Amino acid sequence: MTFVLGSSTTAPARRGLWCSCCRTLPGLGAAPARRKSSKAARSAVSKKAKRAPARPSPQRIDVHHHIAPPAYVTAMAVAGVGERNPYQEEVYRGWSPQVAVDSMDEGGTATAITSITNGAALAAHPDRIRIARECNEYAAQLARDYPGRFGHFATLPMPDVDACLKEMEYALDVLHMDGVDIRTSYGRHYLGDPAFAPIYEELDRRKAIVYSHPHGPDFAKGLLPGVPGSTIEFCADTARAIASVLFAGTAVRYPQVRFIFSHSGGVVPFITERFTRLAARKDHAGKFPRGVLYELKKLYYEVAQAAHPWALSSLTLLAPMTHILFGTDFPYRTSKEIGRQLAAFGFSASDLQAINRGNAVRLFPRYK
Repeated sequence: MTFVLGSSTTAPARRGLWCSCCRTLPGLGAAPARRKSSKAARSAVSKKAKRAPARPSPQRIDVHHHIAPPAYVTAMAVAGVGERNPYQEEVYRGWSPQVAVDSMDEGGTATAITSITNGAALAAHPDRIRIARECNEYAAQLARDYPGRFGHFATLPMPDVDACLKEMEYALDVLHMDGVDIRTSYGRHYLGDPAFAPIYEELDRRKAIVYSHPHGPDFAKGLLPGVPGSTIEFCADTARAIASVLFAGTAVRYPQVRFIFSHSGGVVPFITERFTRLAARKDHAGKFPRGVLYELKKLYYEVAQAAHPWALSSLTLLAPMTHILFGTDFPYRTSKEIGRQLAAFGFSASDLQAINRGNAVRLFPRYK
């Protein structure tokens, strides 16, 4: 089962590598290099590894941390898939695992659970099955080279359901990854779309974790000149994804799947009452046996790009403190910066410990 971004038959002939999450830090070279084999990519990670120990405190676990596997960068550049964004490309120029570790050490982060940046653009690539596998092998080698410092949410060749099931089996059973990375939307197919039911059946059986990162959907591109998708549409697309998980019945039908949403849930905390009122309509009668608010509170929310008082004031009214996670959106933001924002908000010491580490350890006990 396969459908492609922007069209049911063809992928958009646009070029670009990265999501528009925010600001600049190292990018990767604009000129495409010859594709390396999976073995060569893994070796490249090994040669750069320095096995830096984590600082003893506060031992944060960052669940929103981007990496740049060479196979992904090269393939996306050559294919010209996605929207060209020189600003984000510049962010990754000079990226390396050691750059990430140095930033983690400076900000007191023990472990980063990583993901590629633009998984939605990857879905439009004709060779997405191979690229997803190479991204996962690269991430697994990164974890071996820096013990305890990196995990990974498995890259999936969405929206090919059969291929995703095969890659999930390999990533979770062989590479022992921490969960899977499914984006908020693929064209007009959102996270909770019934077409993805076989994926959720398997994830539910495994009691697995889904990390969901947003992007600017095709239908919203170019609406406001000078205002990139990261400014508004990322948060709106997260809300659409959560709405699809709820109102398509995915959350209730697959209760063992644990979802982590980026950026404090986008605009969802602010529009929660709209969800509760919609759920009360006759056409949704019986859909939420425990109430839609119960389902919203079951979700996990990480605070990258939303560790400021405007977002946190709303999020902390919606989410239990046990369901708020630390995230940075590295390399766009850093552990040091997000940690400083959380401390300034006025959380208690116990709440900060829970957000920084405790809540993530319950989800990912191998990082105790």
